[in-house]
Amino acid sequence: MHSIRRDCQGAATLHNTQPTLQLRNCRTVSRRARPGKFPAPPCYIQSNMSTNPTPEENLSALGLALPAPPSPGGNYVPVKRAGDVLYLSGVISIGPNGIITGLAGADRTIEDGYAAAQACALTQLTILKRELGSLDRVAEVLTLNGYVNAATGFHDAPAVINGASDLLVKVFGEAGRHVRAAIGVNALPRNALVEVQMTVRVKD
Repeated sequence: MHSIRRDCQGAATLHNTQPTLQLRNCRTVSRRARPGKFPAPPCYIQSNMSTNPTPEENLSALGLALPAPPSPGGNYVPVKRAGDVLYLSGVISIGPNGIITGLAGADRTIEDGYAAAQACALTQLTILKRELGSLDRVAEVLTLNGYVNAATGFHDAPAVINGASDLLVKVFGEAGRHVRAAIGVNALPRNALVEVQMTVRVKD
């Protein structure tokens, strides 16, 4: 007597009535076929496939949305490409209610500055998406320069600019890590609290 079994790949195999069958990717099964009984059920392999979320999915998971792209405030372009590197002009902190203004260390706290720096990073992501069509095309963030409108003696510009840096890492993962400067200045355009400029490398 013969019995037919299917291996883990779904291929039918003819066996003697007392086979010892090595199922690929499964344990060895030894079973006596009994008259009038079907052979042992097939072995099923479950494949757990995981995919990394896209940058825009990461943004959505954070509860954040990209703002409208800004208009240049002077005789310059918002982005310039040289090979696989994009140079982005500086953008000031703008929120849903307009420009986020103030002076860190005077009428604004570190937390206010952190939120303003994050708003700058969101604006830069908007510019990147408009330029590239998708944030998936960003290979890595190379540099970020952050400027904080700060009172004399304010020494926490790095903590403020973390608002931009942290967001980029949350959105792009390790590819979001970058070299950086965080500088306190005595004035910014339109009395903005923060300005951020950055460069990225794009995928071919």
